[in-house]
Amino acid sequence: MGEVLPFRRPKVSEPFKGRALCSAGFHKWVIVQDQHFDVKQGKLVTLSQCRRCGKTKTELL
Repeated sequence: MGEVLPFRRPKVSEPFKGRALCSAGFHKWVIVQDQHFDVKQGKLVTLSQCRRCGKTKTELL
């Protein structure tokens, strides 16, 4: 006889885990592209992306 697997219903919050923080403005930023130069403004540009929701932002230095 085969192995019996325990089937459980997934929690409602599991697919949305961590999204509540992002919707409240608490993102977890990770640098994707570091020290890229913007020719038009003449400044260094850092591209960051949130690990949880995937939103991107650019910072001028």
